[in-house]
Amino acid sequence: MKNIAIFASGAGSNANKIIEFFKHHESIQVVLVLCNNATAGVLDIAKAHQIPTAICNKVTLQKEEEIMSILYQCKIDFIVLAGFMVLIPAFLTEAFPDKIINIHPALLPRYGGKGLYGMHVHQAVFQNQERESGISIHYVNEHYDEGNIIFQEKVNIEHCKSADEIAAKVLECEHANFAKVIEKVVDRS
Repeated sequence: MKNIAIFASGAGSNANKIIEFFKHHESIQVVLVLCNNATAGVLDIAKAHQIPTAICNKVTLQKEEEIMSILYQCKIDFIVLAGFMVLIPAFLTEAFPDKIINIHPALLPRYGGKGLYGMHVHQAVFQNQERESGISIHYVNEHYDEGNIIFQEKVNIEHCKSADEIAAKVLECEHANFAKVIEKVVDRS
């Protein structure tokens, strides 16, 4: 059995889809949700699914012994970032090479990098009057949104009249694809 830790910061809709997808999987399971926000909705989702949680802020995330101890205790094989709003420290990318996966709500390399996350991405896409957006699932390295791309899916947004409409279409694409891509990556490792 391969064990996944989900790192998340917010409401947790992607985390919920991933947890549900792997709930009865024969070879992959979600065994930990790590969150940097003690009031995030993702913690309620984890609790509802009886998945252990860990809270870690930006300072704690830099404490290698503490973080690695949590991950080793849970026998983590892969880390999935599902709306985690903190840069992953180098010790984690070194300990889990090509075993940390992120989803980004745009077609990288466009609209990626520091400060471009969540609605900031959708606002930029809308302001630039793009005709398409999409998702990028990529490996994580020590830089924002620069890891090798695993999967991309385009979304037609030419009729969207707001950044909120773009966000809704892109989120639908995330929910339809993220868990399936995680499964393929974990299965072939």
